[in-house]
Amino acid sequence: MAEEKKDRAFLQARTTKLVMVLLALMGVVVFRYGWLQLVQGSELSERMRWQVGHDYSVQSPRGAIVDRNGRELAVSTMTKSLFVDPNHVENAEQLAKDLAPLVDKTEEEILEDIAVGGGFSWVKRRLEQSEYEAIRALIREKGYSVCLGFRDEAKRYYPNDVLAANLLGFVGTDDKGLDGIEQALDKYIKGEVTESFIYADTRERPILESIFAPHGYQGDRCKTIQLTIDSAIQFIVEQELDRAMAESSPLAITCIAMDPRTGEILAMANRPTYNPNRFWDYDQEIWKNRAVSYIYEPGSTFKAVVAGAALQEGIVAPNQMFVDPGYVEVSGKRIQNWNGLSFGTVTFADVVKQSLNTGFALVGLDLGAEKLISYARLFGFGEPTGIELPGEEAGILYSPDEMVDSDIATMAIGQSIAVTPLQLITAFCAIANDGILLKPHILKMIKNANGTIYSETHIEEVRRTIDSASDKTLVGLLEQVVASGGGGKASVRGYRIAGKTGTAQKVSEYGWGYMEGKYIASFCGFAPVESPQIALLVMIDEPYGVFYGGQIAAPVASRIFSQVFRYLRIEPSDAPLGVDSDDLGAEIGEGDASIHGVERKEAPAKEIEPEPEQPKEELAPEVSRVPNFYGKSIRESARLANESGISFEAEGSGFAINQSIVAGELVDKGTLIKVYFSP
Repeated sequence: MAEEKKDRAFLQARTTKLVMVLLALMGVVVFRYGWLQLVQGSELSERMRWQVGHDYSVQSPRGAIVDRNGRELAVSTMTKSLFVDPNHVENAEQLAKDLAPLVDKTEEEILEDIAVGGGFSWVKRRLEQSEYEAIRALIREKGYSVCLGFRDEAKRYYPNDVLAANLLGFVGTDDKGLDGIEQALDKYIKGEVTESFIYADTRERPILESIFAPHGYQGDRCKTIQLTIDSAIQFIVEQELDRAMAESSPLAITCIAMDPRTGEILAMANRPTYNPNRFWDYDQEIWKNRAVSYIYEPGSTFKAVVAGAALQEGIVAPNQMFVDPGYVEVSGKRIQNWNGLSFGTVTFADVVKQSLNTGFALVGLDLGAEKLISYARLFGFGEPTGIELPGEEAGILYSPDEMVDSDIATMAIGQSIAVTPLQLITAFCAIANDGILLKPHILKMIKNANGTIYSETHIEEVRRTIDSASDKTLVGLLEQVVASGGGGKASVRGYRIAGKTGTAQKVSEYGWGYMEGKYIASFCGFAPVESPQIALLVMIDEPYGVFYGGQIAAPVASRIFSQVFRYLRIEPSDAPLGVDSDDLGAEIGEGDASIHGVERKEAPAKEIEPEPEQPKEELAPEVSRVPNFYGKSIRESARLANESGISFEAEGSGFAINQSIVAGELVDKGTLIKVYFSP
C-alpha cells in the first residue's frame, strides 16, 4: 500500500513537471508567435515577399493628341524595355560585347549597368521593334534568359514626324511632357503607373498562373486631347515654309493660321524644326515654339493698330491729306520713309497703302503716349494671350509717362515695342472680327476614354478694341494694301484679302541699337474680306538677299491663302476687287462723309519705285511628303504609299523596319520608295 502511494506521488510529480514544461513551452511558442506577428511581422512579411516574387510596375499609355478632324498627331504604343539582373550575370564582359551593337551603347556603358548590382538594372528602355527582335534572338542563342528580360512600357510616337513638332512638344523617358502641348496638358494625358505582384522562382521567372494575373494597364483611363489644328492646313503651311527656307535661306520662319471668328489656331509652324520622335538629336533652341516665345519689333505690321486707334479717335479719315516731305525730325531723331523719298501730297489711305513712316509718325504724335499705349493694350499687346502652350512671352511696352516724342513716333511705325507673333495675329483677328478681340486657343476639347467630353473650350471674347464703323474703315484701308499697295504679292486672283507688310531692322543682342543688315520681313492679313475665315501671319527672320516683307513674306502668304481657299472650299469674292482709294469712302460706308468729294492731288515726281517684274514661275512637278512606314504591315504601307501618290516596293515580310527615303522628305509624285520588312 505504501509502495502504491509512493508510485502515485512519483507519477503525480512527473505529471506536474511535464505539464509545467509543456506550459512553459507553450508560453515560449505563444510569446514567439506574438513577437513574430506583432513585432517582426511587417519585416518578415516583406522579406518573404521578395523571396517568392517581386513587384511589377506598368506605365499606362498617354492619351492621344488629335487634330480637329480626329487625325492622330501623337499616340502611345506598348513597347519592350530591356533590363539586366546583375546577380545572375556569369560573364559580364561577354554579355556586354554581345549586347552593345544591338542597343546602340558601348560595352563600357553596359558594364556600368551591370555594376549597379542587385536584381534589376535598365539597359535600354522603349526598344525599337528591330532592336527587340535582335535581342530576343540573342537571348535564345546564348541562353541569356537567366540575366536579361523585357518589361512592357508605353512609348510616345508621332506618326507625322516633324509635322506640328514645335507645338506638340515631346515626352521624356519617365512619361513626363517636356515641351509644347505634351507639357502644358501633361496632367490630363499622362499615363498612370499600375503596381502588381508576381510570384517567381529563384531566377525571378513568373510562376504558373501569376503570369496571367490581372496586372498592368486596364485601358480605361486615357484622355484624348483634341486640338483646333487642322493637319491639312498645317501641312500646307509647313510645305510652304520649307520652300521659303530654300528660297531665302533665313535664320528662321514662323507662320500662324487662325480663324478670326473663333480664335482657333488652325496651324502653327516654325522652321527650322525637329522630329519629336528623336528630339535628343537636335539643339534645344530648335525645340522652342517661336510663335509664342519669340519677341521682336513688328515694324510696319503694327501700323494697322495705329491706324485703327487714329480712326477711332477721329484724328484721321481715309481721304485726309498729308504732305510728305520724305522725313520728319522728332526730338532730334530723323524718321524717314523706307526708301528715303518724298511722296508729296497724299491721302491717309495712301499713307497706309504705301506704309509711309512720316505719316504714321505724325499720327502717333497726335495720338500721344497715353492713347497709343492704351490702344496697344486694347489689342492685346503687353500681356500673354493665355493660350494653352508653355513659354509664352508678354512682349514689351513702354510706360506712357516714360515716353518722349521720339519714342511715340518710333512706336507708331512699329519700333520701340516688342511683340510675339501670336499677339500680332490675334490683333489682326480682332480687326477681321468687327473690332472684337478674342482669346486665341489651340485646345478644342478633352475627351474621356469612353468618348464623352471631359472639358471643351468655347469662344471667349476679351473686349472690343474699336467700334464697328472705325473697324470697317480700317479693313477697307488694309484691303487696299493688298489690292494696290505694298502687299500686292499677297493677293490671290478672285479673292479680297486685307493685310499689312512689315520690314523691321533687328534689335541688337545687347538690347539697344540695331544690327546692320539684319531684318525681319513679315506679312499679316486675313481673307476673304467680306466674311473672314482665315488670318495668316508669315514672319521671316534674317532672310538672305531681298529682305522686304512685301517681296518675300507676302508671296508665301499668297501661296498659303490660295491652297487653303481650295481646301476650305471658299468661293471667290463677288464684290469688285482693287477699289481705288478715291472711292474708299463709298466702299467702306460711314468712314468720313465730309471729305468724299475732295479732289486728290498727285504726288510729285519722287514716286515709290515700282517693284521689278517677276519672272513667271514654271509649273513645278507635284510633290508629296514621304510617309513614315516604320512598324506598319505591308498592306498598311501600300495604302499609305498609294494615298501619298508614290510608288512602293516591299522587301521582306512582317513589319516595316527601314525605308529607302527618310520620312518627311518631299519627293515628286510617282517616286519609288523601297520599304524593308522584318523577316
